[in-house]
Amino acid sequence: MAVGAAAPADLGALRRSLRAGRRRIGPSARRAASAAVAKKLSALPAFQRASRVAGYWPADGEIDPLPALARTFAAGKACYLPVLCPRRDGYLHFAPWWPGAPLRRNRFGIPEPVTPHREWLAPRMLDLVLVPLVGFDMAGNRLGMGGGYYDRSFDFVRTACWHRPRLVGVAFDSQRIDGLPRRAWDVPLDAVLTAGHSHVFRAL
Repeated sequence: MAVGAAAPADLGALRRSLRAGRRRIGPSARRAASAAVAKKLSALPAFQRASRVAGYWPADGEIDPLPALARTFAAGKACYLPVLCPRRDGYLHFAPWWPGAPLRRNRFGIPEPVTPHREWLAPRMLDLVLVPLVGFDMAGNRLGMGGGYYDRSFDFVRTACWHRPRLVGVAFDSQRIDGLPRRAWDVPLDAVLTAGHSHVFRAL
């Protein structure tokens, strides 16, 4: 069931409520949802065409995209995880990842791949990105954690001439909102995958 529409002034309370809700989801439901999302991802045309696919390391109750990334790696595609950009605070780059890759925690306690900077990719070099979210609506609007890392890093996709990477949110069905405000800096999603649905907002 979707949560009701949110006004800009309500986003803080909504974010706290949705984060608490996703933390309450039990281990078996989490595993089932992650497996379902991995299966749905492999059916997307944009995924089938992609060579470079990025995900994220789950934290704070986020749905786990690592099963999807493991499938991606097994299919012969290059996989990446976000790393904090040392030269531009508030921006992300993406480092190579594979199952069993060495990791270290960043300043937020989130694991990042331990790889040389020369192997990192800028966001515009990716083909498809699995994007974490706190909430989403059926117009492709995304409610994140509030830090703005993804909106800043992928701001370039808002220009009409840029067609990749495709941004695919992954979430639990309970994270759907009836309506979210779209602010000037918000980067919309191309699709959202949940255990129950593949919501596609733009042709993939």
